[in-house]
This record gives sequence, structure tokens and C-alpha cells, in this order.
Amino acid sequence: MTPLSPQDQMFLLVERRNQPMHVGSLMLLSPPPDAGPNYAQELADWARSYTKAQPPFNQLLTYKLGLPFWIDDAEFDLEAHFHHISLPKPGRIRELLAIVSKLHSGVMDRAKPLWEIYIIDGVEDGRVAVYSRIHHALVDGVAGMRMLQRSMSPDPSVRDTVPFWAIPPRKRAPADGVVAQVAQPISKAAKFAGILKDQAATWPTVVREIYKSIKARSSDADYVSVFQAPRTILNQPISASRRFAAQSWHLPRIKAAAKRHNATLNDIVLAMCAAAVRKYLLELNALPDKPLVAMVPMSLRKDDSEGGNQVGAVLANLATHLADPLERLDAIARSVQNSKDRFATMNQLEIMNYVATAMAVSGINMATGIAPTWQAFNIVVSNVPGPRETLYWNGAKLEGIYPVSIAMDGQATNITVVSYAEKFEIGIIACRRTLPHMQKLLQYLEDGLVELEA
Repeated sequence: MTPLSPQDQMFLLVERRNQPMHVGSLMLLSPPPDAGPNYAQELADWARSYTKAQPPFNQLLTYKLGLPFWIDDAEFDLEAHFHHISLPKPGRIRELLAIVSKLHSGVMDRAKPLWEIYIIDGVEDGRVAVYSRIHHALVDGVAGMRMLQRSMSPDPSVRDTVPFWAIPPRKRAPADGVVAQVAQPISKAAKFAGILKDQAATWPTVVREIYKSIKARSSDADYVSVFQAPRTILNQPISASRRFAAQSWHLPRIKAAAKRHNATLNDIVLAMCAAAVRKYLLELNALPDKPLVAMVPMSLRKDDSEGGNQVGAVLANLATHLADPLERLDAIARSVQNSKDRFATMNQLEIMNYVATAMAVSGINMATGIAPTWQAFNIVVSNVPGPRETLYWNGAKLEGIYPVSIAMDGQATNITVVSYAEKFEIGIIACRRTLPHMQKLLQYLEDGLVELEA
């Protein structure tokens, strides 16, 4: 029995019918040269043969004394998680994105481990798609990407890979092997007490940094607080329906723009998003005078672990009130660096608790809706590092991997980026009803990059 961290619990707390809290991915695979006409069915049969799930994919949610815990599912049934479906003809990417939008809209059943996978055949050009989703309380984006990578190989001839749900978790050597051999098992109560002690030790630093950040609101132009995001059409209540859009960009283009402007890759991505959102809102005559604020999740995972969430967050000024793209990029870079400088004085747990405290009011608002006209940020922009080399899933070439993230009440859209080989894969999820024609953002992202290249 494993207790959930406060951060993991938050993803359960804020979940509602119109606000599912799972993350997903859409992979496009090209069959190997020796594939037959029934390759998709053979791929599904191979994957379905791995019926035993490993942590965290065999973890079932339970409650003791009102607190959530993960336990092993003694009655795990792969058929409840594995699905093989076909696209309607002609199987264009348009139809594929539509079915992913529909699959991503529903809340997951908490009576079973919180993940699903769909193998989708009938895609144009003979490709096969794989859509998977997993609750954010189980893993964060970096952990999920690591699991997918471990199920693949850089060698196209390898055919004995194991699906991600069946891979045993990594075993870590104890810090002191001799002590570990003689040490007695620590009771669950002692472990829990240790967790509480570690949490309590962070509070002097957290309180000090919160106090410093309050003072910085009036004295530091580059500091972004949780109270300065303007109200926009992006920040409305949402329905349960979703629309998903995705596209690839060549990584060398992003790198060249970053080098030209002495910026980071993340700065360029945020500048592209700022340009896209600015143009989208201008078209709707809905651009506020004040700059939009983006919440940028930041991985704090320093080991090879693959469970739970180890995430901080940066609030970035998107400078959407500025027409000049270079001035906008400069403002974005300064605001991000401001947060990085603040985090540089804290350890991993202190950062997590600082972010949780600073965002507490926002989290309570998302869970209860008590302040529907206020939000700490306007949009979430995530950048998840992916594999740096071309990968193969049981011989099938991974052509692209597109992130499918979360939209929430007051946060009607989310833009997530995954780097893969020499590409940047961008996935946009949005409430279908709240944001009309959101797929235009893909073209506006391209326009934003062209501005920086010009």
C-alpha cells in the first residue's frame, strides 16, 4: 500500500465530469518492410499477449481513513484496458484526430487501474496509430515518456520488446549494501512519519520565499505573480467535449532561432505560443490590454524513477500586449529566468512545496469553482523532453508522438510539446464548445516561428 503525495492527490481532487485529469499520447507507426496485410491485427495480438501488468499499471486506487492509497489490483484484467479499433474510411489524419478527441473526453473508471491503450488501424498510407491515456495522479509527463521509451528500441530488427504496461520497474541499489542487508523492514507508519518530517523541514524555506515573492510583486518588473493574469475567453467554464490538433516542426529550425536570438529552446516555444494566442484573440477581438500569463510545468525528477509526480511550475509573462516579436521574446525570457533564479536556492522538495503553496488558491478554485472570475494563469504550455533518436515498437517505426493533455475549467486550452529525434511534436487540446476553430492555432504557431526567423 503506497500513499499518494499531496501533488498526486490534487489531480484526483480537481477531477470532474467536464474536467478529466488524464494525460495521453498519440503515436503514428509505420509497419516494418516485412509486414503483411494483417499487420495491425498481429501487432494487437502481440501486445494483448502480455496480460500481467507491472507497477504503476497494476495499481488500484483505494481509501483508508479518508486518505488515498495505491494497492496492487489482485483481479487485473488487460481486456479492460486494451482496445483494438478501426478508423472510418478514408482514414485521414482528420478522422484520427476526431476519434482521439472523443476518446480523450471521458473520465476514467476508478474501479480499475487508471490507464487505457487503443491500437487504431485503417490510417491512410497503411500506418497504425496508438492512443494511450493514463491518469495524472499515476505519472507526470516525464515519467510517462520514460515508460514509452523503455518499451521501444532504436534497432528496427528487434522484435522482443515488451509493451510499456508489462515492463518491470527499475530496481535501485541501496545506498549502503551492507546496512541494507541487515536493516529490518521499516513499517508503513515509520515511512509515513518520515514523509511528514521531510515535508515539515521545507517550510522555513517555503515561507521565506513566499514572503520574498510578495515583496517582489511591486519591485520587480520581471516577476509574475498568481494575481496578474487578465481575464480572457480562454478562461471560461468548459464542457466535457474536446478537440485535439497536432503538428510537427523540424527541431533545427527551433535551434537556429534560439541561437540567432541568444535564447533557449523553451523561450522560442513560448514565443511561438504567445504569437499564436495573440493572433487568435485578435481575430476574435478579444485580446486583453494586459499580457497573458502561461503556467510552464518544470520537471524536478533527478533520478530514473517512473511513478508519481515530481513537478514544479514557472509562471511566464507571454507579453501578448507587445506587437514586436523580439520585444515579446525578450520579456518572456526575462520572466522565465526570474523564476529559475528563485528556484536555484531551493532543493527539489522545497520547490514542489513552494509551488503547491503559491498555487494553493488556484487549486482550490479549480476544485470548487468558488472564484470563477479569477485565475492564476491563462494557459498551460508544457515542454516534455522525448527520445533523441528514432525508435521502433516491435519493428514498427515511430513516425511521431503527439502529446494529448488536459483542459480545465478556467483553462480551456493546453499546448504541450514533445521533442523526438529531429522534431518538435506539438499537441493542442481544447474545449470544443468554448474555443471555436482552435485548430487555427497550429498555423499561428508556424507564423510565430517565421516572425523570429525573418
